[in-house]
Amino acid sequence: MHILVTNDDGPPSPNSSPYIRSLVHYLQKAGHVVSVCLPHTQRSWIGKAHMIGKIVETSSYYPSADLHATEDTASSELSLVSADEWTLIDGTPASCVQIGLYHFFQGRGPIDIVVSGPNYGGNTTAVFGLSSGTLGAALEAAMCKRKAIAISFASSSQNHNPEVIDGAARHSVKVIEKLYHSWPLGDEVDLYSVNVPLVEGIENHKTLYTGIFQNYWGDGSSFQEVHGEICNEDNEKKVGEGVNEELCSGNEKYNQVAGSRGHLNRYFKWMPRLADVHRQVEEAAPGNDAWTVQEGYTSTDINVFTA
Repeated sequence: MHILVTNDDGPPSPNSSPYIRSLVHYLQKAGHVVSVCLPHTQRSWIGKAHMIGKIVETSSYYPSADLHATEDTASSELSLVSADEWTLIDGTPASCVQIGLYHFFQGRGPIDIVVSGPNYGGNTTAVFGLSSGTLGAALEAAMCKRKAIAISFASSSQNHNPEVIDGAARHSVKVIEKLYHSWPLGDEVDLYSVNVPLVEGIENHKTLYTGIFQNYWGDGSSFQEVHGEICNEDNEKKVGEGVNEELCSGNEKYNQVAGSRGHLNRYFKWMPRLADVHRQVEEAAPGNDAWTVQEGYTSTDINVFTA
């Protein structure tokens, strides 16, 4: 197969995108032609958005030959670089799909399927799925009448075990191949969302067809008002990684800057109420995607969003 791979976590990084290199490697090892088009930085929680009015710039990227390079080894002058050339764009995951499908890789033959991921974290439940840039990219591919699979690696730890990651990547390749070769004819399925728990021995665990757990945000805002000037780029990274830390402090701009009519400007930080979602999952009946991943099985949601 010729597979277009994208994600919402950007190029390989131990802090924000630790899985992409492994998945691409094992897809290639299985004999597939893999073309990669990624956002140049993390673009989590962005759904299927495009940035209207923005000129999108592309650049080439050569990943480290080390599948699990740390920041130190990846930046070392002695680090080996693979022969692969990936394309990065300063846009969204959905835009990566559009540009990857129609403006790059034509010399490699038609693209058979779009794979988005692996997402850094699970994308079970409607709340997470409808917000996800990983699923947003897969949905954009479905809008382009292409087969599409979103892959997410669910983990409760930020410690990256290379053996577990490689096992999840190999397992994902088998799931991708199985879904592609058994894809129903007609319009019965537009895309699949696959959630793989990062646990030891995942290759020997079951993969189940499930439904997405229909849930909602709990009462209250997902934004928290903060004092001080916001460091937008740094905090976008923290939120994407699920890190709850204070924003930049020591700046009194919040208290000094007034609007055109004398009102103080106010600042809000995206702070999703994840505890509400986790509680809903705990209280739900078994059989949905979130329950399946908690039990250590791979969840495959069918026709998540109808094109």
